[in-house]
Amino acid sequence: MLFGIDLEIAPAELIALVGANGAGKSTLLGVLSGLVPATSGTITLGGQNFTNARPEALVRGGLAHVPQGRRLFGTMSVEKNLLLGAYLRRDREVGDDLARVLEHFPALKDKLSREAGTLSGGEQQMVAIGRGMMARPKLLMVDELSLGLAPKVVDSLIEVVQQINREGTALLLVEQDVLVALDVANRAYVLENGRVAMSGAAAEVRDDPGVRRAYLGL
Repeated sequence: MLFGIDLEIAPAELIALVGANGAGKSTLLGVLSGLVPATSGTITLGGQNFTNARPEALVRGGLAHVPQGRRLFGTMSVEKNLLLGAYLRRDREVGDDLARVLEHFPALKDKLSREAGTLSGGEQQMVAIGRGMMARPKLLMVDELSLGLAPKVVDSLIEVVQQINREGTALLLVEQDVLVALDVANRAYVLENGRVAMSGAAAEVRDDPGVRRAYLGL
């Protein structure tokens, strides 16, 4: 459950949402993306009220959610998985955006016809992020980017996420690996038991003694 969450993300901002297992991070993303009903409060995106809107309405409004565990269609090709991110679009620039995704993730260029389920964990995460990018979101939410991945793979994915952010997309990065998230974010929110326990500049949150004890073991 969530209690009194007050979260604000400015255009082109990179926000870290951190907390222990069970703190409510994934539940909050579910509420924001229309997958979990909100019993109170208001969700706005680009000045429009999207409280308890259907997920496809939120996608049209400019929100994309990269879920924990990737959730790709394993027997479908990488290309089809990527194009699913653009399923609501009717413009003629989908091909251009697919090319842009492959510029960010060149390792996928020769794997477009492969079944997504045959890829490595890191490559599957590339596909999941790329699928989110194909919706042309104003806000891209990435849930547990680093889960189960080697540090070098995480580093390369974080670089891409930062580049996407520099190109103008706001990012909400949900991470159990607190250092990974706080090192790249502008601001951060710490969730504990469904509540915001602390928020502020990412560097200030990282240096807070309580955060260092609870999450960094320092």
